[in-house]
Amino acid sequence: MRQILTFGRYLKDKFGKKVYKVPIALSGFTCPNIDGTVTRGGCTFCENESFNPSMNRVEKIKGFSLNMATEKNHLLEKQLLELEFQFENISKRVSNRYGAEKFLVYFQAFTNTYAPLETLKILYTKALSFDGVIGLSIGTRTDSMSEEILEYLEELSQDKEIWIEYGIQSIYDETLKKINRGHDYANMEKWILKTKSYNLNVCGHLIYGLPDENSEMMQKSFQKSLDLGVDSLKIHPLYVVEKTALANQYRRGDFEPISEEEYIKNLTLSLKNLPENISIQRVTAGIENDSLISPNWCFNKQRSMKKVREALIKEGIIY
Repeated sequence: MRQILTFGRYLKDKFGKKVYKVPIALSGFTCPNIDGTVTRGGCTFCENESFNPSMNRVEKIKGFSLNMATEKNHLLEKQLLELEFQFENISKRVSNRYGAEKFLVYFQAFTNTYAPLETLKILYTKALSFDGVIGLSIGTRTDSMSEEILEYLEELSQDKEIWIEYGIQSIYDETLKKINRGHDYANMEKWILKTKSYNLNVCGHLIYGLPDENSEMMQKSFQKSLDLGVDSLKIHPLYVVEKTALANQYRRGDFEPISEEEYIKNLTLSLKNLPENISIQRVTAGIENDSLISPNWCFNKQRSMKKVREALIKEGIIY
């Protein structure tokens, strides 16, 4: 039997201790795909509060949000307090529940390099100062990266574990237009390759079941992500939640979510072709509250994980 390299095992092998990610959401952060810099409305599937449990701790600030050209960050002190409060509470919880000994601070909600470099330096330095923190994982978009940020992160990576998480989702421009992604594949290719040139770790996010994509397209997105040199992957199905453009499309009958059987078939096919040195951070996703509209099988993540593991075992793979 072949054992998949999970991200947890990768970190345990490297640091000799249980390392857990601590998800963070900070006031003032947004996305160029929301504030009008690229488009408005965000990706069709995006409702940040549904995807990030820390969002309920964040105050909505009307009339102010950060971007890469912001001259003065009026929220910096508030952000530092939020960062400390969330880290203390979440790290304590995962320590008590899972025996976590070390932590990666995961800047998760919205686009976490979409801010002035000086703001990022202060926030990242603060995060790295917390007890037990061995590094950062920074969720962002390839159209919100710069050479200056990469240079700074390369400096941090000399003695810290630094990961950049890019939403790839699909390599097909027609799909990216359908989900209102706001940039094309060429932008992703450029910045992922550039990020790797700075010797930084890259985790790519892929979504299976995007509008009008078939199995061949999903597998090509998977393979091309590997070709770009990603070090880790997150894969999950596209599901529909309230307060999204995708919800409207679903209710109009313009979108049909991927079935559980089709998703597991494609996931299994991908993992059979996964190089042994590439870690996996996610193989499914779910949301157990009433914001989930469809598909119903995404409501129970544990049940879905059981089916995924059973399918993989049949192929000689342990996850």
